[in-house]
Amino acid sequence: MKDGRIRIDKWLWFVRAVKTRTLAAKLASSGQVRVNRDKIDSASHPVKVGDVLTFPIGNRVRVLKVVDLGERRGPASEAALLYEDLSPAPVRSVGEETGESPAGDMAALQAAAVPVAVSGEGRPTKKARRQFDKDSGRG
Repeated sequence: MKDGRIRIDKWLWFVRAVKTRTLAAKLASSGQVRVNRDKIDSASHPVKVGDVLTFPIGNRVRVLKVVDLGERRGPASEAALLYEDLSPAPVRSVGEETGESPAGDMAALQAAAVPVAVSGEGRPTKKARRQFDKDSGRG
């Protein structure tokens, strides 16, 4: 780390935003990462303390402010000290605010309607599988 800067792929790996340095390099090279609102497309792009990184991980957008550069990839508790999380709160569905979960109720109903295979009976026959699929609404 010369000049108080570090490669973005290395920093993303240090803070455990991705599992491997290779994945960090691919993310940085994909063009989906922004440093201070500017898109980057290089894994060697330098970041410094105070930079704000915006990038997608899964179905979320992470916004991290660089607080420290770090020396190594340590445990998660150490990695959390390297950034300030400015990410927006995850979007909640309508039922979650009131404590109700319409999707959860539907999943519970579907789980109750699915027949359960009895342990110890071995592999089902073709006839039993057809009946199972008919009873569970799959066939």
